[in-house]
Amino acid sequence: MLREAIVSAVAAPVASILTIVMIAGMCAAVLLTSGRTVGAQEAVVGSIDSAGTRSIIIRADPAAGLDTTVLDRIGNLDGIDWAGAFSLATDVQNTAFPGGTRVPLRHAYSADWDELGLPETGTTAGAGDIAYASTTAAEQLGLNEPVGQVATTTGAGYAVAGLIEVPDHLAFLEPVLIAPQPDTTHPEPVGILVVIAERPDLVAPVAAAVTSVLAVEDPTKVTVQTSESLATLRALIEGQLGGYGHALTLGILALTAILVGAILYGIVMLRRKDFGRRRALGASRALIVGLLLTQTALLAAAGAIIGSTIAHVTLAITGDPQPGWEYTLGVATLATAVAVAAALIPALAAARREPIRELRVP
Repeated sequence: MLREAIVSAVAAPVASILTIVMIAGMCAAVLLTSGRTVGAQEAVVGSIDSAGTRSIIIRADPAAGLDTTVLDRIGNLDGIDWAGAFSLATDVQNTAFPGGTRVPLRHAYSADWDELGLPETGTTAGAGDIAYASTTAAEQLGLNEPVGQVATTTGAGYAVAGLIEVPDHLAFLEPVLIAPQPDTTHPEPVGILVVIAERPDLVAPVAAAVTSVLAVEDPTKVTVQTSESLATLRALIEGQLGGYGHALTLGILALTAILVGAILYGIVMLRRKDFGRRRALGASRALIVGLLLTQTALLAAAGAIIGSTIAHVTLAITGDPQPGWEYTLGVATLATAVAVAAALIPALAAARREPIRELRVP
């Protein structure tokens, strides 16, 4: 079947080229219009930190009575991607420079330190006296290398073991030293609780659920800051840009389907003697339909590859945002499917031709 489809396509070069050009033009048109929109959408949404749109920040005064047991209660809630607790800030300074710049240090508690890029050893080392500095904190402490010794005003010492890259949604902690604390059953006071929801649309319900399990002594000493407005803006951008791209894509696909169907029907009319001979030699109707659909699929796939390549090269030259490979693959697959669907009616028409009648046509 595949060999016959290739031979048939080569035997009708004009029709084959027209089909390829139609599909290539469709893919290029979609990628240069709605594809450019999708690329812009991805760039805009990507500029909004994905975790930042899902963050919930709870601040508690010492009088609130918030402690690390809240992490155990939060662990029973659904819709949470990450949670971490931080103590109130304690000023420390580089022991090599008495009287030097002081930087806030916070004890940190969490079941997953990947969010801060901390090594696994940092969660179990000693009694929590190993700290990791942000780049800003290291500069202010005068650490030429990301190692050293810092101490609080009361004399408690911490060994600085490396640098951490503070994510955007935790930038409010800067400059900061993080001292990961080992798991303990003894409650420790918490000054800041950060929760990341799994999806932006879950920010509001997750915030309500987390607030309900804080178990603080004085709720008036607790403030909750969410990114709900940012998540709403993100969804609005996706909805508006995505809606425009979908409508344009459907219009182009519909027009292309009509044109491909018309071209293939013309091919069937021009080759009716060929199909009549095949039927007279024993070809079944299913074989004729399969032959035309396979031929169309091969030509459409070639056109989709050519059109997608041309579109991406054009977008690269003009400096416009390019859609991801998933979108491009989806457009190419959809274009091929549309072409095959448009070829179904002409294929059925060819299969229903009576061989005796067609062979009698002069």
